[in-house]
Amino acid sequence: MNEIVYKPIGIIHSPFKNPKGMPIQPTGAKGVAGTVEVFQEYCAGLKDIDGFSHIILIYHFHLSDECSLEVRPYMDENTHGVFATRIPGRPNPIGISVVRCVKVKGCMIHIQDVDILDGTPLLDIKPYVPDFDSRMTERIGWLSGKSSNVYKKRSDGRLV
Repeated sequence: MNEIVYKPIGIIHSPFKNPKGMPIQPTGAKGVAGTVEVFQEYCAGLKDIDGFSHIILIYHFHLSDECSLEVRPYMDENTHGVFATRIPGRPNPIGISVVRCVKVKGCMIHIQDVDILDGTPLLDIKPYVPDFDSRMTERIGWLSGKSSNVYKKRSDGRLV
């Protein structure tokens, strides 16, 4: 297969200057404000995005240089396959976050609930639509009984 190359459409800005101590999911970053700077050539694509309370940000984990197929995630002491986790070190270091869209001014989107490192390259934006994106699940694997810890744990393992 040929190599796939993406070009960033913008930059995500947040208060988190390094990964240590960051919230590990958007739900653990409730109320944390940030901005999405969309490059001028893509600004017209923001038309009507302010009609959505939440948006999906798709981005590149630009500081992730290590990839292992078996990893120990922040919320567990055991190792798991990388595809059963949300760890940044992946074969293709792509991240997704659902954030609150507070307002749009020009090429800048003001967001909340941001768990993304400052300076992260933005690959795409999609509107979050609960009727399309939300699903009831029957099981959540090794995260059973641990998912509520996202409100308490940070990427450095310390409790919030």
